[in-house]
Amino acid sequence: MTVYSGPVFEMAARQFNVIADHLGIPLDERDRILMPKRSITVSCPIHRDDGTVAVFEGYRVQHLLTMGPTKGGTRFAPSVDIGEVAALATWMSWKCALVGLPYGGAKGGVNVDLSKLSRRELEALSRRYMQELIPFVGPHTDVMAPDMGTNEQVMAWFMDTYSMYQGRTVTEIVTGKPVFSGGTLGRREATGRGVAYLAGRVIKELNIAPGDATAVIQGFGNVGSHAALELRQLGVKIIAVSNSTSALYDPAGLDIPALVRHVAAQGSLATFSRELAFDPAELLTLPCTVLVPAARERAIDATMAAKLRCRVLAEAANGPTTPEADLVLDKRQDEIFVIPDVLCNSGGVIVSYFEWVQDLQQLFWEEGEVMRREYQILDRAFDQMLSRARADNVSHRTAAMAIGVEKVRATKNVRGLFP
Repeated sequence: MTVYSGPVFEMAARQFNVIADHLGIPLDERDRILMPKRSITVSCPIHRDDGTVAVFEGYRVQHLLTMGPTKGGTRFAPSVDIGEVAALATWMSWKCALVGLPYGGAKGGVNVDLSKLSRRELEALSRRYMQELIPFVGPHTDVMAPDMGTNEQVMAWFMDTYSMYQGRTVTEIVTGKPVFSGGTLGRREATGRGVAYLAGRVIKELNIAPGDATAVIQGFGNVGSHAALELRQLGVKIIAVSNSTSALYDPAGLDIPALVRHVAAQGSLATFSRELAFDPAELLTLPCTVLVPAARERAIDATMAAKLRCRVLAEAANGPTTPEADLVLDKRQDEIFVIPDVLCNSGGVIVSYFEWVQDLQQLFWEEGEVMRREYQILDRAFDQMLSRARADNVSHRTAAMAIGVEKVRATKNVRGLFP
């Protein structure tokens, strides 16, 4: 029995067991590696604008404290539950270990429909959530970051709330802050840039000229939009983008900078062009060089995996591909080069680490230095993944996750079991 029920955590557990079987991890060791170290559920009451009181349920899961402080985003969305948060925290542990960061994985969230909150109510909820978690977080215990439904402003409210209770400014309690409040240059763009950088590297590995390549982006939020901008800079033509309710498709290529400006001003893809409107359900099956799922978990199931017509699958979202879909993709390795999420979207936590380091040192880097260091770490992890996949004759996902799980297991074993 476990409190971490639901399809997302079940998916994370199944992925882990595949890796554990591959690595030959004894059954009696597995729960210690997989199960979260600590989970917190909090009630967050706030005063609504109409004078009533509303209570929202919040969570924070700290998966692994063996490698250092935990690190992970905070999601404000109506779908948030403890199982989803635990799965995301677990994936973050493998991700941090893979790319060599001194962190364990964490994740947090509040079950809330943001469309029904005013700005004042959002601030009240953000501050109350952080206030409830103060006994369990800290710069050397658990460092928060933005995720779906949160942003730089929410991180600034988190930081201010924590700082008020400490009696001093503690910028290093969160990452993803505004630059002028202790954030780092390049953090907002980091995840999307990393996705595009790795996709560009694979294109070169496949001897495809960027000018001959096309890309489709599912999910045009912060990650998807910056991935689109960076791919465009490489010379790749972006032919389709979507969000949860609408999509745009132009085989001649979309004007991505204009689209980014439009969404920032209007908050909608649909109002950009009626002529380019396309069925979002059909987006993933469009023929393209690079497909970037940058939306939600489990977007690609076995049926969809069989229909994909991309050459490169660059997983910008967490857990976009189900275990059943992996079985299909394993049979299509000669057709589709998968950059698994645990590597593909790791640019965000890499640059979050840089922000944390800069805050601790009170010494800040130029954006070029941030990007150089990000790409250096991505290159190293990508090379390790490829070498492991070839040596073990396994998929890229199995290779990447095996590297991460091995590091976690080794650290737990060498530290022993206390007491």
